Amino acid sequence: MLQTEKIKYQDGSLTLEGHCAFDPNIKEKRPGILVAPTWAGRDSFLDKKAEELAKLGYAGFALDMFGMGKVGNTKEEKSALIQPFVNDRNVLRGRILSAFEAIKTLPFVDSSKIGAIGFCFGGLCVLDLARSGADIKGVVSFHGLLQKPEHLANNKILAKVLALHGHDDPMVPPEAVLDFEKEMTQAEVDWQVHVYGKTMHAFTNPQANDPGFGTVYNERTASRAWRAMEDFFKEIL
Repeated sequence: MLQTEKIKYQDGSLTLEGHCAFDPNIKEKRPGILVAPTWAGRDSFLDKKAEELAKLGYAGFALDMFGMGKVGNTKEEKSALIQPFVNDRNVLRGRILSAFEAIKTLPFVDSSKIGAIGFCFGGLCVLDLARSGADIKGVVSFHGLLQKPEHLANNKILAKVLALHGHDDPMVPPEAVLDFEKEMTQAEVDWQVHVYGKTMHAFTNPQANDPGFGTVYNERTASRAWRAMEDFFKEIL
């Protein structure tokens, strides 16, 4: 039986609230995995991903990027939530680092074994966590935005990186994937990119079916990508 807790933490004066899930029957400290949200914010989709990670023996921590209870319901609301972070990646870096610091303080987490996964906008968040030079073992981007931030220091990337990407994703075309691969190679990162054919953006999310917008759930790809993530963390955590 999993145990869940709401964890409050701070980024400056802003109070954030994460959703943490873990197996209380595991007595020793276990690796922790941050889960970064889509542009909707920390919703039931994200909390369930944290719980799925807990079933694998990790502490799953669905993090909060926007503030307690803030979620977007329409495209306009979601766009407004992420725009400050897209405009200023230093703000994004600070917010994701606050969650990284929060998970390390949890008494049932091995602070030397932290990973992170993110979905869509959350993929960008965990990649920027790696780009910050944080001492994190590895990050996984699910159909994430891949573009490198401008005007930020190029810190040494310590994390291993796995990007899980749909070939037909209109928001991240093949040339953007190639640019990302060049960035990771130049930074001497241990990186992988898995590209799935006949797969569009948001392929893990059953609520994201909007072909005209480029978001289509793909159950087969979602399953393949999750297994790739499991293998990745088995290796490094």
